[in-house]
Amino acid sequence: MQIAVSGVESDSTMLHVEAFPPRVTYADLEQWPEDGRRYEIYDGEVFVVPAPLPVHQVVALNVADLLKDYQQHHGGLVLPSPIDIVFSQHDVVEPDVIFFEARRRHLIDLEAVIRVAPDLAVEVLSPSTRATDRGKKMQMFARYGVREYWLVDPKAHTVEVRWLNGDRYVLAQTAAGADWVRSTILPDLTFQAETIFPDPSGH
Repeated sequence: MQIAVSGVESDSTMLHVEAFPPRVTYADLEQWPEDGRRYEIYDGEVFVVPAPLPVHQVVALNVADLLKDYQQHHGGLVLPSPIDIVFSQHDVVEPDVIFFEARRRHLIDLEAVIRVAPDLAVEVLSPSTRATDRGKKMQMFARYGVREYWLVDPKAHTVEVRWLNGDRYVLAQTAAGADWVRSTILPDLTFQAETIFPDPSGH
């Protein structure tokens, strides 16, 4: 399988990859040589996901830690990136953090690729992925039934919680500072927004 990088999108700095044949499948992706890059597939189109900045990773790990603590008390399964979610052969994404409720934990085989929608998906915004996270990725999560979606902004220090209403997401809250973030689907999951962001002073 040959691929060609076509350049930078006008609304995002994600690299657009033109693939031959035009619609790439996850099976095709599995055959590509390991090159250290992260790929996502949207309706058969492949996108290279740039490596995140350190602040992105700090915030993503803090979110994963919060969900890990919730898992220990309520069950379920939290998984951080890199992890493929194969919604279909032509739709594959790597959310920053995902969570499956305890009642759906049995759907996940730890030795196999995930092919079911998580209950919660979290994306930590980066300059290179912001447009996609708010656009085609959010639309894909809604289409495949991810019940709750968080958009975490390390620059603005905000957390947006969105819940699925039919085929689209509705904004439940935008939290910042000492505001309490409350999940719409996970009972007892609350935290102050500021706790997941690094202290600007470095302390």
